[in-house]
Amino acid sequence: METRVLGKSDLKVSTVCFGAWPIGGGMGRVDPQEAVKTIHAAINAGIAFIDTAEGYQTSESVLGQALKSRRDSVILATKLSGPDHSESHIRNALENSLSALNTEYIDLYQLHTPQPKWPIENTMEILNDLKEEGKIRHIGLSNFTSGQTDEAMGYGPIVSSQPRYNLLFRQEDPTLAFCEKNEIGVIPHSVLAKGLLGGSYKPGHIFATDDERRLFNFFQGDLFETIYKVTQNLEEWSKNNGRDLIQLAIAWTLANSAITSAIVGMKSVAQVENAAKAATWKLTSTDLSEIESIIGNLRPAWIKAQTPEDIPYKYGSY
Repeated sequence: METRVLGKSDLKVSTVCFGAWPIGGGMGRVDPQEAVKTIHAAINAGIAFIDTAEGYQTSESVLGQALKSRRDSVILATKLSGPDHSESHIRNALENSLSALNTEYIDLYQLHTPQPKWPIENTMEILNDLKEEGKIRHIGLSNFTSGQTDEAMGYGPIVSSQPRYNLLFRQEDPTLAFCEKNEIGVIPHSVLAKGLLGGSYKPGHIFATDDERRLFNFFQGDLFETIYKVTQNLEEWSKNNGRDLIQLAIAWTLANSAITSAIVGMKSVAQVENAAKAATWKLTSTDLSEIESIIGNLRPAWIKAQTPEDIPYKYGSY
């Protein structure tokens, strides 16, 4: 597995990052033993960069079990997920993460989302103190715009940014350009668009009540029908090149020069094996042009509702 240096840090990360949201139960319950096997398979395949968050249900504790004897073989990233950025809360949250992950330090500690209520200057001061104390090695951001990233950089080194970015959802393009210019590593999330780019779900699919994907607009109605037609064409193009849609989604993301590592959610050994294969696929400029011609101007909105009844189908424009 190829490795790349993450921004201006000393972290060498695999080009595919193990996204630990699914093993925590975000897509429905995963058997803990199966989750541990999946994590070990990823490490064995060279996917030694792992991303989780305190808000990913049981993800951190499952990782803690899996990494008991393998902590030193991975680069471990987690996130402060809650809206409270007071010093007491940040310190408590980090201690909880350290305990759950069964580790004494976090390689990359990220702010999950901007919290305008809390001055970024104060938040960064707390994180810088935690670096001095040796509890975190580097600071990263998730879901921050280029402007918000620029502001945070004024108060301490930022080595990474985690925007949403994939074949269909590219609203974060300006953030990627900003990060590349400022040598900030980009580790995009939702590379498979919650499974939308996995080819397994057809229009009309009913997700279980413990699967939060039932709340996303792009898995509903006419928008899902439109997206499915395009992904089927992408799947056919991939097969003609001896690959599949999942590998295409990962390879396409890694083809962007701004990207350091693509975060891919995995919850089985088979998914790990397929993701590892994707890292070997180098798309040519001709390939990229053909892919764009298939996608055309399809740019769906990304909307998550509070309940299935609230899903605003009509707002899934493109």
